[in-house]
Amino acid sequence: MILSAYVARRFLRLLLIIAAIFGAILFLIDIVEQIRRFSDEDIGLSGAAVLSLLNITASFYSIMPLMAVLAGIALFLSLSRSSELVAIRASGRSGLRVLAAPAVTAALIGAIAVMVLNPMVAATSKRYDDAVARMKTGGGQTISVGDNAVWMRQALPTRAADGTETQGQVVIRATRASPDATTLYDATFMVFAPDTGPSRRIDAAEARLSDGAWQLTDTKEWPLTQPNPEAMARTAPRLALPTDLTAARIRDSFGKPEAIPVWQLPAFIRGLERAGFSAQRHKVWFQMELARPLLLAAMVAIAAVFTMRHMRGRKTGILVLCAFGCGIGLFFLRNLAQVLGDNGGIPPALAGWAPPIVALLFALGALLRLEDG
Repeated sequence: MILSAYVARRFLRLLLIIAAIFGAILFLIDIVEQIRRFSDEDIGLSGAAVLSLLNITASFYSIMPLMAVLAGIALFLSLSRSSELVAIRASGRSGLRVLAAPAVTAALIGAIAVMVLNPMVAATSKRYDDAVARMKTGGGQTISVGDNAVWMRQALPTRAADGTETQGQVVIRATRASPDATTLYDATFMVFAPDTGPSRRIDAAEARLSDGAWQLTDTKEWPLTQPNPEAMARTAPRLALPTDLTAARIRDSFGKPEAIPVWQLPAFIRGLERAGFSAQRHKVWFQMELARPLLLAAMVAIAAVFTMRHMRGRKTGILVLCAFGCGIGLFFLRNLAQVLGDNGGIPPALAGWAPPIVALLFALGALLRLEDG
């Protein structure tokens, strides 16, 4: 128990050092990118630093598996070079028992990251996207999904009496939508003038997005600026309402699944499915987050296959490169499984759990073979 705690502490210290180095590198690279990207906005160095801190959390979170394999490599190399690994093996401990302490530590760190760091990444990503949207377009999110409705917001150019063009807003509510959100059903369009507030309300049985306009069917329009809007209401079988929305913009406005805290993902998935949207990407991401602790343990096991041995007289550099290369291979295999899951090629549970389980089994099999040898 004491020896396991000692190895776990060594691994944790190395992981924290590597995480600090990667965090500093990511911050320096990103702050330069933010200054370049928003050079016309005059955000200053402090503003760029704030944007960088908000932006790098997602990148830092995504490369945690690579940091785990590097920490595993560093741990077993240090134990080997100090001959501690030889002493541990001579005391009768098997390689699997030596591996257990850092692997369990990595899994616990992965679980803590999912519970604590994942919501932090979601919050910072949302704040970063909102800040960029305010600087670039002056607006925020285009679409959101509630419990019983789909909500959208768009800009609407309006021309004043003096001929000047101003920017109005349209708030859209629909009870349900097509999977790509280009067709809305039982939709309500609330038009807001720039200075006077609500000016028109349009109800439509169906609204279909075309090039530059919503094509409304079975409409009823109320002029809200009149004393009695109901008396002045008009019905029409078809009506076109200008829009700056596109199918790609609507799709992107859902945001990445990473921008939603893992605790809220099940409810968000149910809301998407009730509104008629596909929640495949979010289901895959949810399973991948649940499997993250196992992924970090698998990374440590991969490092142990190549470096948990007496390294003197051996080609240390080649073994280290092989360990890191296998870790990168697992990292990209996981991303490939995510793409296949997002496209519906494989079930979400298989996309999330298969890569770490397969990697862990292969690593354990290789270690058992080495032990028998």
